[in-house]
Amino acid sequence: MKSAVTDIMPLQVRRSLTKFGADLSIARRKRRLSVAMMCERLGVSKSTWQRMEKGDPTVSMGAYVQALFVLGFGTPLAELIDQRNDEQGLLLEVEHLPKRIAPPRQKKKQ
Repeated sequence: MKSAVTDIMPLQVRRSLTKFGADLSIARRKRRLSVAMMCERLGVSKSTWQRMEKGDPTVSMGAYVQALFVLGFGTPLAELIDQRNDEQGLLLEVEHLPKRIAPPRQKKKQ
């Protein structure tokens, strides 16, 4: 059964998830970890792990992050969109800066 998520997902995103799943599979096998070992370490079922290796977008992000951690990739999401490295966000911020700044108004004394 197809998910509504898959229906609206851009092709590039679907392809990147499929590649990510295949990369998880390769990383697991390089480390000589069985599917059962991965499932135990992640706390997921065999069918969930199989979906992850296919890049299923309906599997929770937490499961994917945990898999990366178990495979020794650390916590890559912690720095993925760090605000200090968000060049697009910084550019948008600069575009919205005021052209002029007026001094604060003085309150009238009564």
